[in-house]
Amino acid sequence: MASGTESDETADTPPLTNTIYKDPDDGRQRFLLELEFVQCLANPTYIHYLAQNRYFEDEAFIGYLKYLQYWQRPEYTKFIMYPHCLFFLEQLQNANFRNAMAHPVNKELAHRQQFYFWKNYRNNRLKHILPRPLPEPVAAPPTPAPPQQPVHPVPATTVSVTANAPAPSPMQYAVPPGSSLAKNEARNSGVDRRKRKRMVKN
Repeated sequence: MASGTESDETADTPPLTNTIYKDPDDGRQRFLLELEFVQCLANPTYIHYLAQNRYFEDEAFIGYLKYLQYWQRPEYTKFIMYPHCLFFLEQLQNANFRNAMAHPVNKELAHRQQFYFWKNYRNNRLKHILPRPLPEPVAAPPTPAPPQQPVHPVPATTVSVTANAPAPSPMQYAVPPGSSLAKNEARNSGVDRRKRKRMVKN
């Protein structure tokens, strides 16, 4: 009779074959959940929360963190919006870092350093992107002077100089006579004289 009940139980259970589990959505849901979790690691407060609730003491969770390192490959990094998560994922492989993140002081330190990185990221990046100044040009060797052609003397009869014409004064070109600029100059100099008289009286 016992053998009859055993045969009934084996008839009810399906035979164990090599059936492969297939996600109904081809792994899309798993991909999105792992992506979301990995990106949460960019937040030091969340890492502190995990450490406070003793997730880092669970060997299965440590194994899961090791498994998630595939996100550092180029074909997956293109989906990540918060690249600091990859840095913290790498740091979480170290037991000392996991233990240190349980303390609030270390959480604040990590958060502050992350802030300073964001604050100065553009300036630091521009230092490496902008072209550097060109090196000083090396002085070229002096070129030899072209051969001089002989100068022919000019006959004295072709040059006429009049001794009666006065040479023009260079000041005539600076301020034309009758311009308003010359009048303003005269007015400003008078104002200065009045100010000087007042200062001397005081």
